[in-house]
Amino acid sequence: MQETSSSSSTPPPPKRRRPWWAKLFIGFAGLSVAGAVCVALVAGYALIFALPRLPSLDALTDYRPKVPLRIYTRDHVLIGEFGEERRDVVHIQDVPDNLKKAVLAIEDARFYDHGGVDLAGIARAGFVALTNGRATQGASTITMQVARNFFLTSEKTYTRKIYEMLLAYKIETKLSKDQILEVYMNQIYLGQRAYGFASAARIYFGKNLKDLSLAECAMLAGLPKAPSAYNPVVNPRRAKVRQNYILQRMLELHYITQAQYDEAVRQPLVVKGTSKEFSVHAEYVAEMVRQLMYTQYREEAYTRGLNVVTTIDSADQDVAYRALRKGLLDYERRHGYRGPEAFIELPADAGEREQAIEDALLDHPDNGELVAAVVTAASPKEVQVTFIDGNVARLHGDGLRFAQFALGPRASARQRIRPGAIIRVAHNSNESDSGEWSITQLPQIEGAFVSVVPQNGAIRALVGGFDFNKNKFNHVTQAWRQPGSSFKPFVYSASLDKGLGPATVINDAPLYFSAAETGGQAWEPKNYGGGFDGPMTMRTALQKSRNLVSIRILSHIGTKYAQQYITHFGFDADRHPAYLPMALGAGLVTPLQMAAGYSVFANGGYRINPYLIAEVTDQRGIVIAQAQPIIAEQNAPRAIDPRNAYIMNSLLTSVAQHGTGAKSNVLKRTDLAGKTGTTNDSRDTWFAGYQHTLTAIAWLGYDNPRSLGDKETGGGLALPVWIDYMARALKGVPTYQMPMPEGVVTLGDELYYADVTPGHGFVSTVGISQATLDTTASGVPGEAAAADAAAAPEPEHVNAQEKEDIMKLFRGH
Repeated sequence: MQETSSSSSTPPPPKRRRPWWAKLFIGFAGLSVAGAVCVALVAGYALIFALPRLPSLDALTDYRPKVPLRIYTRDHVLIGEFGEERRDVVHIQDVPDNLKKAVLAIEDARFYDHGGVDLAGIARAGFVALTNGRATQGASTITMQVARNFFLTSEKTYTRKIYEMLLAYKIETKLSKDQILEVYMNQIYLGQRAYGFASAARIYFGKNLKDLSLAECAMLAGLPKAPSAYNPVVNPRRAKVRQNYILQRMLELHYITQAQYDEAVRQPLVVKGTSKEFSVHAEYVAEMVRQLMYTQYREEAYTRGLNVVTTIDSADQDVAYRALRKGLLDYERRHGYRGPEAFIELPADAGEREQAIEDALLDHPDNGELVAAVVTAASPKEVQVTFIDGNVARLHGDGLRFAQFALGPRASARQRIRPGAIIRVAHNSNESDSGEWSITQLPQIEGAFVSVVPQNGAIRALVGGFDFNKNKFNHVTQAWRQPGSSFKPFVYSASLDKGLGPATVINDAPLYFSAAETGGQAWEPKNYGGGFDGPMTMRTALQKSRNLVSIRILSHIGTKYAQQYITHFGFDADRHPAYLPMALGAGLVTPLQMAAGYSVFANGGYRINPYLIAEVTDQRGIVIAQAQPIIAEQNAPRAIDPRNAYIMNSLLTSVAQHGTGAKSNVLKRTDLAGKTGTTNDSRDTWFAGYQHTLTAIAWLGYDNPRSLGDKETGGGLALPVWIDYMARALKGVPTYQMPMPEGVVTLGDELYYADVTPGHGFVSTVGISQATLDTTASGVPGEAAAADAAAAPEPEHVNAQEKEDIMKLFRGH
């Protein structure tokens, strides 16, 4: 078979390649067509669907941002802020030029050139995205950001972007460029609950906008992109990098010079942080105002930008806060160390140990100067502690003295300081020991302090407890406590209008109520410290705070009369039952009530109403509410006769100078008056006192009433707090001498009502028979009377009315 081979076919000629410029032209044409189609589709969608659905711009054209409630002292120190958004509204002309340039440099350098959408910027961002394979540059203008923040969500879709661009064009037709920038700078969120640059300047740096440096402006300008990532409080390193980048952009755009750039880059980034939000501790005041404002305005109180100016003086408030804390901590030091607050296990691994310490201390936050720490090593000679930030301190010598027993072998397991114990430490107050730490503890005892202007009731300082974050119960307004002997002046005042006076002689002798007489258990009231001094003048009795004298005075004038009389001072009759123990302060009062009551003595006999809010303005500064206090000698009602007020002032001055309040002489003033108060078993301690221009009340005790200790009294515990406050508050205040009113006379160095003198209606004795009393011509008891009283062994029994009063008390009436 013959094989044939076919001839090979001729290969086709090669295809002719298009030149490169032809390919580029065709590609460009294709892209142009595709782009045109896309633009046409977008424009069609915008015209047919999106444009008719664009929202109204009323929220912008009638811009009313949410501005928080702010509370200030009378000297305009911020002490409180309430609202979800912390914002200070500022006009564009008040924004520093450096801040505007910093924002524009990083957010929208062509802001004043485009019409709301920067097409050049979009093209540039698109080209970079194609080059890098991903989007690395944003193309949103400031106007587009305003549109998104006000009207749109943050979802990343093409539809939302179309709406954003259309809204940007619409906004540009309604608002000027400066108006748009003003809205942006007031509305944008910048971290730390701060909305707007003015608020951020205050929160991060504690400054007004006008006081910001170039470096600070650049730091704030870096926040809008990612407030959490570039927050200088949380991420100071990243915030510094972002700040430097913005400064570089400003330099490239010729917004700043090289010298300005170099100086700003070198400036340390120092932020205020959040450890101390307000410079003055007035948390109880701020909360009182917040409640009052919410009652009036409900939820709008937190968004309308209301500014409340209180009557508080920032310097007075600061010294009151410190004085009360010092008094409470001094009490703790006298009564010994209770032991650590808690214990934790310390892991052997260093990293795990650090985390365990941090977790534990988060549950034991610092309390002012009382810093929480975990013990990592302990011996009778030295204690090593670690703080929440990882820093370590070593305590020794005097720093261990307060808790020395807890470092010894006899301490109980709960009291012993050992590794893993959570304790409190504080810097030594002695300046020579600055940097040294001492062991201390959080007080269990509580306190209250309030001061008011007696002429009009303006509250100058108010501290409702040791620490608001620890205990929000406001002891100034909410604590109903027994006033003890600090209530006696109101009973004495009542007696003046019943014919008694400072020269009246009352027997300080025993009283006894048998079980049969009371219908329950026997009652034998005692003086503090026991003992009886026999007959004494009413002035001496108040100076010495003799209980038996007060009971006899109340018995003489009548309990029903006294119960009604004390209402002149603002006290509630139903909280002071008309029984003899009222003389010992067995009723219930608040420290604020006591301030109002003692103000009557201070201002010459007028009833005033304590008030806290002086003025309320809106965010435009328009006054919408203003206090109209009643003022002594003008429109305040008379509470007591001017003669009564004058004599009571004289009696209370004697107490402050020569009686239980004599420690006040350290202030070297002759115009101080007041009264100590200590209840049964020392459950409540008080000092209530005043100078003509200022009434102040100090109270200390346990929330669940129990004894403070046998030796704790109002003079030893509350009076030092009062003194510390008055030393600062009265600095530079001239000494005051109350003028003697008509109707008061002086006989034998003692004061009387002119129409009630010895032999003319004056009650010369109470509880003493005339036969027993050996008097001088002036009515002052002689030596024989005192000897008779001292020799009397038997308690004096009460009359029928006293007996009935006590029987009612013990039967629960």
